[in-house]
Amino acid sequence: MILLVCGPPGAGKTTVAGEARERLRTAGYGFRLLHSDDFSRNTYEKLYERVSADPDADWILDGTFYRREYQERFRGLPDAHLISVVASLELCLKRNREREDSIDRRGVHAMHADFEPPENPDLTLDTEVASVEEAADALGRYVIQWYDNG
Repeated sequence: MILLVCGPPGAGKTTVAGEARERLRTAGYGFRLLHSDDFSRNTYEKLYERVSADPDADWILDGTFYRREYQERFRGLPDAHLISVVASLELCLKRNREREDSIDRRGVHAMHADFEPPENPDLTLDTEVASVEEAADALGRYVIQWYDNG
């Protein structure tokens, strides 16, 4: 299973992905977690290569995937699930200010404006309404339910 956790900067993707991974590990699922920030260049190509090299592993991929072409390329992989993490620009800016590794606020504005929302995501997590912990719980339940029904 490949979980593509996408959304604009500050939406809560990294926290949701990390928390969900811990919940899934506790439940006995060994997901590997990759962040787009792990790669300085050719980010999506390198992510794709890494995941394609080990197709039997379970992956959580944390990145903006801000262009639909990136989303669709990864969605074409076997057992790929697109998880959309959403939040308002105001909340994304607030969270960005609170981060140690914050990016320039103009970058958050630009990425939020340029972000191409996924078409028909498998799961949408609105961190404006739910806490990131509640969103991580929802993602964990989604995965466990998928495995139980698969």
